[in-house]
Amino acid sequence: MTRAARIPLNDYGVLGEPPAPGEWTPALAVSVVIPAYRAERTLPLTLAGLARQTYPAHLMEVVVVDDGERPLELPPGPLPERLRVVRPRGGAWGRASACAAGAEAAEGEVILYLDADLVVFPEHVEAQMRWHHLADYLVVLGHLRFVPGLDEVPASEVLAAVEAGAVHKLFAEEDATPQWTERRWDQTDDLRTAGFSAFSVMVGATVSLPARLLRAAGGLDASLVLGEDTELGYRLAQAGAVFVPDRRSRCWHLGRSTVMRRETDVKRHNWPHLAERVPSFRWLRRHPHRTYLVPYVEVVVEVGDASFEEVRATVDAVLAGRLPDVRVTVVGPWGRLGGGRRDPLGDPSLDLRLVLACYQGEPRVRFREAVPDDCFPVPFRFHCPPGWVPSRGTIGSVIKHADRQRLGLVSLALDERKDGRVVRARLERTAAMNRARRCAGPGDDLDDLVHEMYGTVWDAGDKWGFLPAALAATTAPPVPGRAWTDASGEAGASGEAGAGRGSRRPGARPLRRTARLLRRRLRALVRPA
Repeated sequence: MTRAARIPLNDYGVLGEPPAPGEWTPALAVSVVIPAYRAERTLPLTLAGLARQTYPAHLMEVVVVDDGERPLELPPGPLPERLRVVRPRGGAWGRASACAAGAEAAEGEVILYLDADLVVFPEHVEAQMRWHHLADYLVVLGHLRFVPGLDEVPASEVLAAVEAGAVHKLFAEEDATPQWTERRWDQTDDLRTAGFSAFSVMVGATVSLPARLLRAAGGLDASLVLGEDTELGYRLAQAGAVFVPDRRSRCWHLGRSTVMRRETDVKRHNWPHLAERVPSFRWLRRHPHRTYLVPYVEVVVEVGDASFEEVRATVDAVLAGRLPDVRVTVVGPWGRLGGGRRDPLGDPSLDLRLVLACYQGEPRVRFREAVPDDCFPVPFRFHCPPGWVPSRGTIGSVIKHADRQRLGLVSLALDERKDGRVVRARLERTAAMNRARRCAGPGDDLDDLVHEMYGTVWDAGDKWGFLPAALAATTAPPVPGRAWTDASGEAGASGEAGAGRGSRRPGARPLRRTARLLRRRLRALVRPA
């Protein structure tokens, strides 16, 4: 397995074509996990299809998770060689809990989730497993078509086709209904050009991923009873995953899905849950003042030797920004603040105590001794040095620029110290940093890997609305893309660099106002009496 494969964005085409089914030698073990709830009629057909797979039987186990009220009885007929039945622990219920229980019991290096109402083609498992031998951070999606249910097609007919190796003859592809995700595949060259949104088409009916990647992403959220596959897809993306649809991993879905039958009800149920957990769905977060379970961006302010006033200026500016779903992590040596007797005004740690006191009641601010390794599952981290004040729109504008240009890192130069060190703000994309960590070998620099797979850029901070705290106190708040004017009337430039707009000329707004006034006076002069 090529563990160091460096895939840009979601363009897995750099891996080349996987070997054709039957023309390679598999080595990885796979656990097929099937959550089963009231599936007595369809589960026998799913298991029969798995008993006829082309993937080596000694490398494949099937774990059926019995999520029903009564104990599940295995059906007669063809069964996989290695088959187990487990139950969720502690009375847990729902698909997410069943999938989590199955993954916990699984022994394979790869987990393949499969619904209990699918009839799989013989090469279904092998087609997906080809990809997992090429890189260890792929999420592979099977190809699903909806066909009539057992009320229209007898189970005996389906079982006979499975045993005869004629699953493809059961239904005609042109008469079957494609899954909604297939349209998205068609629009994005099978997700190669889908970029950061590739995760949004992850559907749990047939999907496989490395067990280690699943654990790194935290597994399925058992508190969700619907939409758990989309939410897991989001977290997998933040863990650095690449999403690969495989059209050769085919299967028939017996009957229509819940989404097809009750789409409006499903959306009404899922959207509040996904709004809390998937910050990338900006259209679900339209409230101007809400905070959510998972913020959109974490802003890190490292106190260092900064004064209370400098830290407060930076944190207050961030909290006053146009992005409400922001979390601020203030990093400092908080553990050294004891509670013993001290001189309240002469305390050497007075500035630290004032910072702590200033934000004790602010739920969006947290205090840490050191910068955490990453901010997963928050999609962005923005490092902002204390004493520098972003405008209300700065952070949102930088993130939009990173999305448009598909960047993993944006560094903004703010100042240059006497020793030559550059003071900078820095936007990190969580998915890019975690992808780099997965691909890094001894001696590799993470920023170099991010540049290779996503892209990085440097720019001047003042073009994005940054001001020193001392100047910001006497200056109208800077806005990216507009001119700012200080208290003395002297104008300075503030623009969005690299986004297709040039910097505004100093004093541009006063000149525009003058031009408008002149036009009004001219219209008044020529207006008919």
